[in-house]
Amino acid sequence: MSEQTAIETATKRLTQALDALDAAAERRLEASRADAQLAARLHAADADRSKLAAELDMQAARARQLEAAKRDITRRLDAAMDNIRSVIDAQEQYRAPPR
Repeated sequence: MSEQTAIETATKRLTQALDALDAAAERRLEASRADAQLAARLHAADADRSKLAAELDMQAARARQLEAAKRDITRRLDAAMDNIRSVIDAQEQYRAPPR
């Protein structure tokens, strides 16, 4: 093999190696971009999860307040109905003809 052929062969191998290195660097860059996108999506999902958890806590507290209000209203309505029944019973006894 002549010196010229050896240099051409070495140059060709070096070019191929540089092309392979360039392709590997490009693949790594794409992988890094994909990792960054995934990290961004995970961060967004975590932020959404935190927001939803806070909203769920707030709605659960609101549900407890509404349940307490419902119990109070029910108690007051029962008391009002008992008072109305007492008034009606008293009037019926007042209007009832003597026996």
